[in-house]
Amino acid sequence: MPYIGRTPANAAITADDLDNGIVTADKIASNAVTTVKVNADAVTNAKILNESITINGSAVALGGSVTVGETKPTITTNSVVIAPSTSQTFTLNGTNFISIPIVEFIASTGAITRATAVTFTSATALSITTNLASGSYYIRVENNDGNAVRSTNAILTASTSPTWTTAAGSLGTFAGNFSGTLATVAATSDSAITYSVTSGSSDLTNASVTLNTSSGALTTSDFGGSSTSPTTYTFEITATDAEGQTAARTFSLTSSFGATGGGQFN
Repeated sequence: MPYIGRTPANAAITADDLDNGIVTADKIASNAVTTVKVNADAVTNAKILNESITINGSAVALGGSVTVGETKPTITTNSVVIAPSTSQTFTLNGTNFISIPIVEFIASTGAITRATAVTFTSATALSITTNLASGSYYIRVENNDGNAVRSTNAILTASTSPTWTTAAGSLGTFAGNFSGTLATVAATSDSAITYSVTSGSSDLTNASVTLNTSSGALTTSDFGGSSTSPTTYTFEITATDAEGQTAARTFSLTSSFGATGGGQFN
């Protein structure tokens, strides 16, 4: 029997006039219930079952207050350079790290290498140990709650530091007032190298010697300048590769003044 109390002809139907379960989902037309048909505050938190649903892989509580969202880690370190093919440890900075994350390195080929060790320093810093072949890598950090982040760029580079092939010390003795190339220093790396004078620049200035920052050539148009006495000029040159790795070495050049005032001696 559909009606318990009054019928629609006598008065408006109330909840007390209907059997439990008389209205089902199949009996309600699409869009039959609209915002204007629901009294303000008719649906409250107290009327929602205290259960949970899953949204985007995260549990969301229903009942009382509803909280939706995830706390993902971030990476704030912009660049890391390590030596290749040897165990190296570096610090990765970021936010929202949870002990202890999984850290992976992703090569341009798509190959993935997991860090050999990860130490949780704080929510903003991890100490990471790895052994990678030469190349550039993205870094991915996955917290133990499943939230993860991958660096926007390949911020880690495994690269060989510059190695000097020119022996330190004297580059030779040359006649005062000599003009031309005195010597060329050289270093090697897995990327382009530039040279700079990092100590003793005044000695090179006094000797009227110029360093070519690309080739490493030391040239002069008047070796020794105004000096007429034998002098040893000492200076430091630093080789820097494309990754910013450096190697410094100290050299010297000596002027000589003989009876003829010419000649070159090495």
